[in-house]
Amino acid sequence: MQSQAPDAASFPPGGETLPQRTLRQETLLVLALSLGASAVSALISFVGSLTAPGALADQSARLNTSQAPDRPWLDLAWQLFGIATALVPVALVAHLLMREGAGGLRAIGFDRRRPGFDLGWGALVAAAIGGSGLALYMAALQLGFNLTVVPESLPHVWWRIPVLIASAIQNAVVEEVIVVGYLLRRLGQAHWGPWAALAASSVLRGSYHLYQGVGGMVGNMAMGVIFVLLYRRWGRVGPLVMAHALIDIVAFTGYALLAGNVDWLPTP
Repeated sequence: MQSQAPDAASFPPGGETLPQRTLRQETLLVLALSLGASAVSALISFVGSLTAPGALADQSARLNTSQAPDRPWLDLAWQLFGIATALVPVALVAHLLMREGAGGLRAIGFDRRRPGFDLGWGALVAAAIGGSGLALYMAALQLGFNLTVVPESLPHVWWRIPVLIASAIQNAVVEEVIVVGYLLRRLGQAHWGPWAALAASSVLRGSYHLYQGVGGMVGNMAMGVIFVLLYRRWGRVGPLVMAHALIDIVAFTGYALLAGNVDWLPTP
């Protein structure tokens, strides 16, 4: 499963015809509508956790929560609405890349040209990162640097697992398309150096996970560094989307199946 793709951070120049100011404004707007806004929200949430009574480990960060308890069909509608609207910035990125003549998301390697490559390497990356990420989370929790993460608290209804899988895929698509493929492309067009672009991408990834605590931020920054290096090697976000989706699917569905049934899994 070798790839001969060039350095993905160096082949953006399709959009050089756009003024630098336009590219900067566009990038800020895309981030303000997506993960940049999430980073600000995470910071506010973390400050709230720090200033709340009790230790961080005694508090919880909840993902995939019910939007309409005791009303399963309304809850399902809200879940699907949230997943669909979260993908709108990805559609915007596809439009912007198409506008510059770059071929849309194909320019960053999010397409169906190499499904075996994407799935194979994605599974390997997920296996390598998933276990180490869980170990880091457990250590940060024990040291008091992290909140207890509750990956899901949905009602026990028929759509619970499908929604968790869809949520995991949505997270993976949004994060890898925007924080790796799109952001590195735009930073390359703005003549950022490779190390500065790597730092910006990984810090952004860590910042919007700060709501989980310092451990969540540091762990995701480390993941961000690895993902940027892999993207530059492969020239594709496809394997990264696959890896991220698999990690989140295991985390979400695993928690749903194991919480309360095993002693080693932290719960509120």
